[in-house]
Amino acid sequence: MAASTEIVSLDQLIASSLSGHDLREFNRIHYGRTHHHAIEIVSTVQRFADDNGFEIAAYDFPAKQEETRNPRLVKVGVIQHSIAAPTDKPIVVQREAIFDKIRKLIDAAGQAGVNVLCLQEAWSMPFAFCTREKQPWCEFAESANDGPSTQFLKELALKYKMVIVSPILERDEIHGETIWNTAVVINEFGKVIGKHRKNHIPRVGDFNESTYYFEGNTGHPVFETKYGRIAINICYGRHHPQNWLMFGINGAEMVFNPSATVAGLSEHLWCVEARNAAIANSYFTFAINRVGTEHFPNEFTSGDGKPAHKEFGHFYGSSYATAPDGARTPGLSRVRDGLLIAQIDLNMCRQIKDKWGFTMTQRLDLYADSLSKAVKHDYKPQIIRNN
Repeated sequence: MAASTEIVSLDQLIASSLSGHDLREFNRIHYGRTHHHAIEIVSTVQRFADDNGFEIAAYDFPAKQEETRNPRLVKVGVIQHSIAAPTDKPIVVQREAIFDKIRKLIDAAGQAGVNVLCLQEAWSMPFAFCTREKQPWCEFAESANDGPSTQFLKELALKYKMVIVSPILERDEIHGETIWNTAVVINEFGKVIGKHRKNHIPRVGDFNESTYYFEGNTGHPVFETKYGRIAINICYGRHHPQNWLMFGINGAEMVFNPSATVAGLSEHLWCVEARNAAIANSYFTFAINRVGTEHFPNEFTSGDGKPAHKEFGHFYGSSYATAPDGARTPGLSRVRDGLLIAQIDLNMCRQIKDKWGFTMTQRLDLYADSLSKAVKHDYKPQIIRNN
């Protein structure tokens, strides 16, 4: 669990400190609209969330009414959660405990009418890559097509006619049993329609992920589903604007950023990057982060001269959604499990492209030419020197 010194929510702190005109002006400047367009949660779903100890919040992103197109309304859900069993328990016990917790959150999403749902990065395990230990953590790796996590979610996807994005630790049994950080896409019939592997792997602080897997080899796939075109920019990829760009070029309307990141490293960046991507690429983005502090059996070091420790740091949650016009929701709690729901109209993607013209003016030809030169070993930067 999170330390008692952690604030629950920056958004709640602001809302409780301001009122009236000041709060409306803060909302306009910070969130992009004076009111959050909160959607009331059905009482039975709210009670279910309260009884099971998780937060639930829902917001609307209405688009302008068009004459030639009907609204394309989609309910999108994201889940943030802590682990559910100590990390010294057997692998199966840890995973099943998370399954039991997640089933309740997905049940709430289904009852609330969610069409597309995304879980956090490596959702069915602790984020153990900080330890650099291969055992027992590699035992969480599983088949994308029929591993325990996929089988568990197939049933729920079919039950609620829901598309589910499941970021897991994948074991590729065909290609040397190698391991990948992978997001599996399951359609509303409970069928795996594809997967995407993490494009950018961190080498900073305790994020020792390159000990376990390398950069992905699936490009920038966009999955055409019943509810719209979706893509997954896994965790560290959010720091790379060109990663977001390619999903937009390939036609994404909703891009999920399932993550696992801690307070001491990235929190000041968190509210910026996915929001910037939504603006620059005229699509909806969903930033998802896990919650809590995970303690591991053995000490590990960070290579910074500081004492060895058994915990990574506080995963600060704060999951949020952003529309193509840059308006965003408040974040979920920094310390609690939660389900965030956004009702969106995908017509807004084209409307914002027409308004701002970012895709029209992005000059891909210019940058393609410049980058094709920059990647060559004998490239000379275009610097005008004062001689």
